Amino acid sequence: MKQEIFVYFIGTAGSGKSTLTHSFKEWMGLRGLDAITVNLDPGAENLPYDPDVDIRDWISLKEIMDSYGLGPNGAQIACADMLALNTSDVKNSIESFKTDYILVDTPGQLELFVFREAGKYIVKFLNPQRSIIAYLVDHALAKTASGFVSQLLLSISTNFRLGQPQINILSKADMLSKEEIEQVERWGHDPDELSNAISNEKASVYREMSEGLLQLINGFDNQSKLFPTGKEDYLGIEDLYTSIQLQFEGGEDLMKD
Repeated sequence: MKQEIFVYFIGTAGSGKSTLTHSFKEWMGLRGLDAITVNLDPGAENLPYDPDVDIRDWISLKEIMDSYGLGPNGAQIACADMLALNTSDVKNSIESFKTDYILVDTPGQLELFVFREAGKYIVKFLNPQRSIIAYLVDHALAKTASGFVSQLLLSISTNFRLGQPQINILSKADMLSKEEIEQVERWGHDPDELSNAISNEKASVYREMSEGLLQLINGFDNQSKLFPTGKEDYLGIEDLYTSIQLQFEGGEDLMKD
């Protein structure tokens, strides 16, 4: 009997987590597959999907601001810590659905989920054996070699903190040219080309630092490979789905009888 798979969409603010959550849910629905969406961002506004489970039913950013006299940033931090207090309610709501996939849209600011204990606790409490991280690399930052390296370092930090299987995604790839996508993919597959691009971009004073960072990234070989995804025509969603299935089902496709 198959068990549900939890997919956590994580990335920096504006990287497209909510959009990809929505696209993945739509893509699965078109193929007759069951998935539910979970919003874990108490401050989310104008989501492109209607969450099946919504942390805002238990935590309100505005109420936290008003009750404790906090500004938006302080309230976001307080809300992030409160997530753990409502994990049982979230879990009970999720368990009321019979589904194949739980698509978890995490808070807009990466650090609120990855670097505070609540995020790690939530992943472990819900179902760590059937969870995977979908880390979104911001397309705008990935266009430069230094931006690409910076994003990979955040990806490695996320993997280290949460300790779950992880897939890296080049988000909003349909907003890049074909040449730009190919360039980013080459950087992910060819450490020497990435090193040369860094050397050309950075002054010599940064060369030693750059070489050290690249050595670290090369030690996490799987972190540099990306799946380009985009909103148009569900770009890359099938590749993402297949990669997740390989992780948990040994390649067995839910779409097959």
